[in-house]
Amino acid sequence: MTKYEFLEKMRHALANDLSGPIIQENVNYYDSYINDEVQQGRSEEAVIDELGDPWAIARTIIESAGGGSAQEEYTYEPRRQTYGQEQQERGRVRVYGWHSWCKRLILALGILGVLMLVVAVIGGIFSLLAPVIVPFLIVLFVLRLLGGRRR
Repeated sequence: MTKYEFLEKMRHALANDLSGPIIQENVNYYDSYINDEVQQGRSEEAVIDELGDPWAIARTIIESAGGGSAQEEYTYEPRRQTYGQEQQERGRVRVYGWHSWCKRLILALGILGVLMLVVAVIGGIFSLLAPVIVPFLIVLFVLRLLGGRRR
């Protein structure tokens, strides 16, 4: 499959679920990625084979975007040489978004809220019953002390 065919299949797969600018952003991203890899000496066919099925990629993009507007920022780190070494690091695609830390924060706040609610309910029950139970326990204690001395 050629780059053009790959990108058209992706565009078609994204068209039903995402808006035009988001589709174009993703198509531009993969176009740039393929061009960068080809400039590094890889064949277009090898890069496209490595990427896989454009329909599967589109499904992942749609799911991560929630079927509507995209919340992630797509970045591509091209291959580069480090400190003069001839070994090149493979290009990596990373998706940075608010989803992962936001979900963890909401989960932590939810757990904290439930704990505070439990403490408040227990404290409320204790504050309602304390004026009745404490004097009753004092009376029982005094009666036990007085009852023990009579014997």
